[in-house]
Amino acid sequence: MDSKIDYRVHTRENVYFYMRLLISLGLYYGIVQLVLMSLKATGPQVATIYVMYVYVIMIIIFLFFRFGLLIGHLKGNGIKVGKNQFADIHQVVVKQAELLGLSSVPSVYILQSGGVLNAFAARFLGRNYIVLYSEMVETAYDQDKSILEFIIGHEMGHIKRNHMLKGLILFPSYIIPFLGSAYSRACEYTCDNIGHALCPAGARGGLLVLASGKTIYKKVNLNEFLNQDYTEDGFWKWFAEKVASHPNLTRRLGAFGEEKVSPTARSRASLLEEVTIATAVVEVKEDDHNKYMPR
Repeated sequence: MDSKIDYRVHTRENVYFYMRLLISLGLYYGIVQLVLMSLKATGPQVATIYVMYVYVIMIIIFLFFRFGLLIGHLKGNGIKVGKNQFADIHQVVVKQAELLGLSSVPSVYILQSGGVLNAFAARFLGRNYIVLYSEMVETAYDQDKSILEFIIGHEMGHIKRNHMLKGLILFPSYIIPFLGSAYSRACEYTCDNIGHALCPAGARGGLLVLASGKTIYKKVNLNEFLNQDYTEDGFWKWFAEKVASHPNLTRRLGAFGEEKVSPTARSRASLLEEVTIATAVVEVKEDDHNKYMPR
């Protein structure tokens, strides 16, 4: 189904996706060649190859059971959102699924988080799941429900863009340093755009809550926070983002077109303002003086 809303896919998402896809296809081809060669192997080589197969199978089984245990934990301990359980949240999920043209409504669970403000999307055996940490839900009820609507929209974006399935297909390309993280950050920008398209009123608050918590986010000076891109610069800040799966929150907020003024530009603006004020004072004085001049 086609989406009923317009949203922008981050340009780097597609670039990094195709880069990872080409690398993954090359590695898959290499794996197939190794398998074919192993069928022709004889002697000690056979034992080594079978040991490799065993390790690969064990890793696949481990990952399968790990995701299965996560879903099992959700079903046994999380609160499933539905028509008779947090019906207002369920209505938001159904509405967003329709607007995004999803073939099915994902299962949504609220999970106690120990104070962590977050949410995530998951996919297991062909079904999509969204997990909302309870602290985020409490923030929405206490402060602003549009925050939660934006957060849900962000996670729905991952489902719309099939990021979980693509991540599985592109798994071999993780051997390339930084590429997987760069792709993940581009995906996050896209999902922020989708969340913003679904609920623009909750975008700023939703990201500021992640930065400062549920009680003081309204007191944050947004311009000063955004200006940290200039004032708090350096190698370690740059490197920390390059290895992270999510962009810095200052950049995620700035991507919405929030005002960001560099210290140099701000100094120039202040100087211009002072000059303007001084000129106005002079003009006023001249006007007042002219009142006493003979005509």
